[in-house]
Amino acid sequence: MSESAMVSSTSSPFRLKPFFSPRPWGKPNLKPWYEETGTTELVGEAWLTGPQCLVETGPLAGRTLGDVAEEYAGELLTPGAMAEFPLLVKMLFPDAKLSVQVHPDDAEAQAIGLHRGKTECWYVLEAEPGATIALGLKPGTTIAGMAAAVEDGTMESLMEWVPVTVGEMIFVDAGTVHAIGPGVVLLETQQTCDTTYRLYDYGRPRELHLEKGLAVTKLHTAAGKVEPVEMDGFTRVISQKYFVVDRFEVAAGTTISLADVSGVSECLVCLKGSGTVNSGEGGVALGVGEAVVVPATASGVEVVAGDALTFFRCFEPKVA
Repeated sequence: MSESAMVSSTSSPFRLKPFFSPRPWGKPNLKPWYEETGTTELVGEAWLTGPQCLVETGPLAGRTLGDVAEEYAGELLTPGAMAEFPLLVKMLFPDAKLSVQVHPDDAEAQAIGLHRGKTECWYVLEAEPGATIALGLKPGTTIAGMAAAVEDGTMESLMEWVPVTVGEMIFVDAGTVHAIGPGVVLLETQQTCDTTYRLYDYGRPRELHLEKGLAVTKLHTAAGKVEPVEMDGFTRVISQKYFVVDRFEVAAGTTISLADVSGVSECLVCLKGSGTVNSGEGGVALGVGEAVVVPATASGVEVVAGDALTFFRCFEPKVA
């Protein structure tokens, strides 16, 4: 089914327009992923399923994902979910080190009036030789030692810096002190929460949140690299409480079914090639750097590859 033949239904898959977020550690352009960002500022993140992302196709075109998720929760979201798209999927483009930071877990976030905490994962799309991420603290580090290291500028020495290569998946549990170095492009899937406590920023003149950050820091977490699992027709690159991420490689002209997770709201992100996402309610084109949301009530969902297609499927598992 072509995009022009789309049925007018709020259960139809729809494409979102990326939202480009300026960051001091970002890049002046995001080529070859994106030709234009619409700003002359350094861009660090392309939000693919942010609440402010605009729907580009179908009967809901022109509205934000946040508005759509609230008004059409019954059609869009997994039954029983709160009226908010649960996953924020981004692409990260660091041209300098990200700040050393930490995120609250669900209980800590809810204690300050938020819906959820921020557990996340990173899939490495590009990595220059020697590229690293900081993931957790060295053995023996204490909270008091962290505070002192921030004060004297030695915080980086307390962190575990881990080399990364293309195709690796890194799990970042809430409470994990972390940072990202330059020379990588990452696909990040996280709980929809933008609460970040900045602990250290290499002398850049930005606000730190030391007291709040230290309060949610966990000296030991489940963070680390995750081994992929080969499934029937795709690769499961991570499966956690808050999200599952699958990678699909589809030959040109081939059609595959996504029926195995029907009844759950999904996000499909294209990283190579092109295709069409079809359902019984309608269809929509999918290109590199774009995200298509598949509502939980969509039926008979299939993906048809135009060119050889690589896409990721991200979804929140059903709560038992």
